Amino acid sequence: MAVCWTLLLALTLSTSLIPGAHPLSDAAVLIAFKYSLTDPLNVLMTWDDSQPNPCNWDHITCNDENRVIRMTLSPSQLSGNLIPELGSLSALEQMILDYNEFSGTIPFELGNLRELTTLNIRGNALSGNIPPSLGNLQKLTTLGLDFNQLTGKIPSEIGTLKNLRIAAFNDNRDLCYDFRPTPVFRGDYPQCQYM
Repeated sequence: MAVCWTLLLALTLSTSLIPGAHPLSDAAVLIAFKYSLTDPLNVLMTWDDSQPNPCNWDHITCNDENRVIRMTLSPSQLSGNLIPELGSLSALEQMILDYNEFSGTIPFELGNLRELTTLNIRGNALSGNIPPSLGNLQKLTTLGLDFNQLTGKIPSEIGTLKNLRIAAFNDNRDLCYDFRPTPVFRGDYPQCQYM
């Protein structure tokens, strides 16, 4: 049965990446996210694929059109990766996933969340580079990436976000910048050295 579910999920996700294919519903994205995670506290118990309306699920808030606008899962001891399909939650305004045990990289696809005002994924074990696509989030006011294991250059595209009020990068493994950070950018990180 688990093999059948895995194959069905893989087919569903792969067809969503085909140009012209119908995009994944918010519920399908969240179910895919749930099944990619380890959930020792069972906080995602109400995320049930037999109940197709995610507006009745715990930790989810919807708008009047039954679109997911807020996901709050902190702290919940969740572990696993942030899946690229999260970038399909096109009405999402707040993604708050701080103080869990998420690992892997930040998906480039999160840059598709054009309605996002808050992205808080601090206090996890995320690694790799910060994707420049986060510079597409023109409505973003709060960006919390601190207390992870991120490396590389803080994308200068993030420095152009006019609505950004808080951008926290402190306590990462090895971050640097090559633009003039404003007081909005919190953390102790050096200017990138070029060879």
